[in-house]
Amino acid sequence: MTGRLYVGTSGFAYPDWSPRFYPPGLKGDGLLRFYGSRLTACELNNTFYQQPKPEKVDAWLAATPESFRFAVKAQRGGSFRSLGVSPEESIPWLTAPMRRFGERLGTVLFRVPDGVKRDDDRLATLLALWPRDLPLTMEFQDPSWHVDEVFAELAGAGAALCTTELPEDDAPPSIRRTGPFLYLRLRRHEYAREDLAAWAARLEPFTADGLDAFVFFRHDDAGRGAELALEFSAMTGSAPEAPDASG
Repeated sequence: MTGRLYVGTSGFAYPDWSPRFYPPGLKGDGLLRFYGSRLTACELNNTFYQQPKPEKVDAWLAATPESFRFAVKAQRGGSFRSLGVSPEESIPWLTAPMRRFGERLGTVLFRVPDGVKRDDDRLATLLALWPRDLPLTMEFQDPSWHVDEVFAELAGAGAALCTTELPEDDAPPSIRRTGPFLYLRLRRHEYAREDLAAWAARLEPFTADGLDAFVFFRHDDAGRGAELALEFSAMTGSAPEAPDASG
């Protein structure tokens, strides 16, 4: 079975993307409804700053198709406490709102910022306490974490490793499979068509092996990231199915 590509951007609530992505005058709940008709996933940004309320999650779910998936950034304060300060208390608090997404939750993105050095014991505790029914992706921004021992720890817990391409990178990063899906954050400001094709080619062996993959382009003020997501979706045949015009 071929895996599925879920493609989108980091965030969606940007009226300034009109008219480049959104139709003129669109606002409020209409933004996500339109977004969900063009792309198949969204990496939620605002959950990094505050826990989502149930009514907000319900509105997100109602605005998007059943096939749409959300990648939810774990709240930053709760993430800090979960990685060593008070994991027994913090992880249940951090993960409780995620259950409201149900099957529409693609994964929780747990970001470990630059400057937080590798600590195997703290990582082992986090992974041991993390609920097994909530998909987890770890993004390590400090290079000290990018070692085989950490990758093996993630694989043992069934957690995905986030592959992040930064604007200053000299070459694309390697894709490492540690979990049941892949997660890519493409952070460059611009990608030529051949760059997108190269990423599609790197993903193809994994999806051919049945692995799903999430691919998110960066937010920018003008909406170029959304355009790149559309182009990548079209190139890989992962755009949402058009609604039945007869209905």
